[in-house]
Amino acid sequence: MKRTPSVWLKWLLVFVLLVGSTTTATAAAPATVAQARTVYVTRTGKHYFYSRHDRGLNHAKKVYAVSLTTAKKRGLTLAKTSKKKAAKKKPAKKKRVVKKKKSVKKKTTKKKVAKKKTTKKKSAKKVTSKKKPKVKSSGTYIAGASRYRVKVLNKNRPGFSKATLSTRKGAWQKYGRLDLYNRATPANALLNRKLMPKAKRQALYVNPTGWHNKRIKSGWLYNRSHLIGYQLTGQNNNLKNLITGTRQLNDPGMSKYENKVAAYLKASPKHYVRYRVTPVFKNHELLARGVKMQAQSVGSNKIRFNVYLPNTQAGMKLNYVNGLSKVAK
Repeated sequence: MKRTPSVWLKWLLVFVLLVGSTTTATAAAPATVAQARTVYVTRTGKHYFYSRHDRGLNHAKKVYAVSLTTAKKRGLTLAKTSKKKAAKKKPAKKKRVVKKKKSVKKKTTKKKVAKKKTTKKKSAKKVTSKKKPKVKSSGTYIAGASRYRVKVLNKNRPGFSKATLSTRKGAWQKYGRLDLYNRATPANALLNRKLMPKAKRQALYVNPTGWHNKRIKSGWLYNRSHLIGYQLTGQNNNLKNLITGTRQLNDPGMSKYENKVAAYLKASPKHYVRYRVTPVFKNHELLARGVKMQAQSVGSNKIRFNVYLPNTQAGMKLNYVNGLSKVAK
């Protein structure tokens, strides 16, 4: 019976030791975690920093690495720069979601632009597929569209000298000599109402160079074309004033400009027009390639032009060497 109390005392001591060790272990645990975290401080500073390269330590002469618990025991607080860095690390996931949405929008816009470009290219090909009339070096012309085209020269300025625009000697007309191939050369005049004929024109019977006329679908292929129109000077069967011209060259080509000049001259006896028509031949060809028409009203610009009219006919292939022709294919 005496031994029992000693046994109980032993068990009590063991129990007390076990309880004390667990409480001391739990109490010491947070202290060891705090001691494991290394922070950076200065000798006289009031704050501690998580990073050695924090901008708050840029001007410090010496920096010491201590445990977090040591820093707190000294009464140091966390620096503001370290707080900002810790706060910035969290919202990284939201930015990634926004970037994915933007990339999807860019892909859709690129596809729409590519479709528009392809439609433009197709329309451009259709425009360029139209056929244009061709001029061959052999002296033949293949006419394309039926529309007659006139080319404006020198911005429509005729370029006559002041001396030839003088009206002191009154109206006059001059025709160049025929060349070695009996072709007409430039015709010049200072036109006035006095030169205009009053009698009806007689039928033309002389044949200029390259005259090989024939019937086509639209009528006669060629006309005996006056360089200076009959209604302006009254010159008719004058080989120096005639060339072989297509119907298109004669009308609507030259007659359009001749009618404007005639209307201006008829309006007043004081109206004068300096006038020049030049047939354009190439090498020894007998059929003119076209004519150059120049006109300038004296004292005004009511009549003023400088144009080139081609000697062509729609749907016909002309041989400018001799004036022969055939239907264009």
